[in-house]
Amino acid sequence: MNKLVQDPSDAVAGIRDGSVVLVGGWGGVGVPDVLIDAVARLGASGLVVATNNCGMGRPADVGLLFRNGQVGRVIATYPVHPAATDFLARFESGEVELELIPQGTLAERLRAAGAGLGGFFTPTGAGTLLTERRETRVIDGLEHVLEPPLRGDFALIRAERSDELGNLRFRYAARGLNPVMAMAARTTVVQVDELVPAGRIHPDDVHLPGIFVDRILVSGGVP
Repeated sequence: MNKLVQDPSDAVAGIRDGSVVLVGGWGGVGVPDVLIDAVARLGASGLVVATNNCGMGRPADVGLLFRNGQVGRVIATYPVHPAATDFLARFESGEVELELIPQGTLAERLRAAGAGLGGFFTPTGAGTLLTERRETRVIDGLEHVLEPPLRGDFALIRAERSDELGNLRFRYAARGLNPVMAMAARTTVVQVDELVPAGRIHPDDVHLPGIFVDRILVSGGVP
């Protein structure tokens, strides 16, 4: 199977109005900026976006999708960075719905989706407004709340290196949420800085097996 795509628009083909899109990156690290720009040009609206933060003031981070009015709902852990002005404007006007979620819970909801689990119980957030309508259970004398898996139609991620089969190696903190997002999506698109022949990446250096990757776009640059 040839996973390589040459054009960013081909990489994000299939994202439609209302699609659930998982966008990788942690702060300004590991952000698939070329793919985000391609989604902005695609023009799909009413997107449900799951991401760590809602913009860092960079030209083509996830804030671009808020600027364009393409996001209807966002699931994020740190939406209020001072540079997230495009998100804040849309949120304050009521155009964007926000689900605030602890970072560890977001990671585990993605992992649960990738592992085929039906959810998990966690004490994080129990008894707060964030989880007031969730199922609860007392475990070892402590209230826990049921968190559902978080599945995406698409995952847009970024890696330092890929081979032709889609086996990926991430650079430092770029590893973050990118691998679990890839596992949780029906279609995973990776923006990579370097493409190498199959077998060039040592097995111990494969952070995500190629079975989870559907499309590879080589962009170059610094991850």
